[in-house]
Amino acid sequence: MIDSKPTTNGHAPTSSPAPVPGIPVNLTTAAVGGQRDIPSSPKRLARIAGVLYLLVGIFGGFAQGFMYPKIYVAGDAAKTAGNLIANSGLVRIGVVADLFQATVWVFVALTLYRLLRHVNKSAASAMVVLASIGAGITMLNAVFEFEGLRVATGAVNLAGFGAAGSNALALLFVDAQHYGLLIASIFFGLWLVPLGYLAYKSGWFPKALGVVLIVGGACYLVDVLAAFLVPDIGKAIHGYDTVPSIIAEVWTLGYLLVIGVNTKKSDERIVAASS
Repeated sequence: MIDSKPTTNGHAPTSSPAPVPGIPVNLTTAAVGGQRDIPSSPKRLARIAGVLYLLVGIFGGFAQGFMYPKIYVAGDAAKTAGNLIANSGLVRIGVVADLFQATVWVFVALTLYRLLRHVNKSAASAMVVLASIGAGITMLNAVFEFEGLRVATGAVNLAGFGAAGSNALALLFVDAQHYGLLIASIFFGLWLVPLGYLAYKSGWFPKALGVVLIVGGACYLVDVLAAFLVPDIGKAIHGYDTVPSIIAEVWTLGYLLVIGVNTKKSDERIVAASS
């Protein structure tokens, strides 16, 4: 119950403004009090996040989608070592690209945190933490790849191992990177869940996008679990698992770049709440 006192002039009792459906309570009260916990330029922040996300896609796509498949041949040490030697310059560029995109990913999360923290600060903080963990694992994986290159090219003195032993060690490092990327995929998916929740609740993005982000995050987790627990099934469903995740991230990227955020409806509700 909200206590209220009748005014001395006989008018109706005063009371706190009622929250507006679809607008978080802090936004409703902020509109009345004049202290809104939302960014002053949400569209600008959204487009900055979109540009950074695009950089993650470009450099990550090069490192993990183009360069990595040219090197790794599962179970074949000689071919993997040969690929590392033949593409040594490309591998070095790929390692730097991976380090760069992982770093930028953290800044994507920080920018989205500033954009969406008014919706739910705990969820926004969780999004940043999960992205940071995933970025850290990705960077560690790049070290394994670089060490595999050093072993294959003879930068490390492994004469006692012989050619076969050196090749096997190079494959071991690249194998470690392969499974490390699968582990990082857990966080590729987990960070999408709070992002999807924030997008859904904010009113600045299509609600369908929020749902697809959460579904895409779940698909990442299914893909990882299948790869470790039932690898044969994991290989069979991998192409299907990745579709919702790709749709979610490409849609988010496109929306951030082209539209930014749709604040019109939220602004109308806030004005209605303060009138």
